[in-house]
Amino acid sequence: MSKWLLPESLADILPAEARRIEELRRDLLDLYRTYGFELVAPPLVEYLDSLLSGSGADLNLRTCKLVDQLSGRTLGVRADMTPQVSRIDAHLLNREGVTRLCYCGSVLHARPTGLLSDRELLQIGAEIYGHAGFEADIEIIELALESVKRAGVREARLDLNHPAVLRAIVDADPALAVASDEIHRLLDTKDVPGLDALHGQLTGVRADSIESLRVLASLYGGTEVIAKARLSLPALPAIQAALNDLETLIRALPDYQFSVDLADMGSGYGYHTGVVFSIYAHGWHDALVRGGRYDGVGSAFGRSRPATGFSLDLRKLSSGLPPAARARAIRAPWGTDAALVNALRKLRLAGEIVVQMLPGQAQRMDEFSVDRELVLDDGTWKVRAISNPSAD
Repeated sequence: MSKWLLPESLADILPAEARRIEELRRDLLDLYRTYGFELVAPPLVEYLDSLLSGSGADLNLRTCKLVDQLSGRTLGVRADMTPQVSRIDAHLLNREGVTRLCYCGSVLHARPTGLLSDRELLQIGAEIYGHAGFEADIEIIELALESVKRAGVREARLDLNHPAVLRAIVDADPALAVASDEIHRLLDTKDVPGLDALHGQLTGVRADSIESLRVLASLYGGTEVIAKARLSLPALPAIQAALNDLETLIRALPDYQFSVDLADMGSGYGYHTGVVFSIYAHGWHDALVRGGRYDGVGSAFGRSRPATGFSLDLRKLSSGLPPAARARAIRAPWGTDAALVNALRKLRLAGEIVVQMLPGQAQRMDEFSVDRELVLDDGTWKVRAISNPSAD
């Protein structure tokens, strides 16, 4: 095996793409700051019991584990930053009232989430703690939509769901509880034959429970899905309350076009408790953004707080955008003459990209289009245009 071969579903990011990802990171973090979000930076690795607090089995399966050589305890390489940010809010900051936090960092998945997915993501997101009302959900949704708009995504589609609907069906039939993860997977792919097969696989499961799951798999489309769900799903109080929450949010955002997919389980790692949302757009095979309400995650750290937020992968976001444009650059000769050094310094302070050509060396650059050059003209260093700009 070649020494340079990377593990499966991991990839290097080359200069032009890496620059665009970094520019997206800076732009979005600056955007979140204008909304009053404060930046936090949790560690890449934590003790496993802390890292997985309040999450479901799915996050555990996606977390890479190792042994800490100092303490002998099991560590986890984070697969999602939301539990870490919840820990910071509940345990370290411990503020009263509303706290807005944002973050950006690498996460690693033990296995890819899909055939086209990477295992390393650059996760960026924003969270609001301390407000249980739908106003916080509105702010988070609007900020998520503004995030993809800033990146150049057009005609993004907002999709809503509420995990309490499925949870109520499972809770109403104890025989379903042992297969909750499998039900989650089958609904996510809308595998109706697989749901039917559960009737023979699960001891004591009721026929009406399987029928409810079949109906749930078909409940996707426009906002009319909510009315259809009221008629076709069991009249359980938890289901009616969840549908009320969805309607409240839709009425509060009349300027947006929503779709509703009550079978889209997403990747909430088991901690979502209220309305969840996904943002889709043409050019990406999966949701660009996932978010929603996850009240009480901080209880594992001694403080239960209302919470809502979203996250996205900057590497995925960048991959579906048009090729990054090259930046204009100035070519300059190598030298240490004081006048040349001073000219270079002034140009760079003005924000110009100036590349000095090392003696006897050609160079190729993916990021820059060299359309000007610095030349000595009558004893003065001047910038002049190059007739045939190139990346060389």
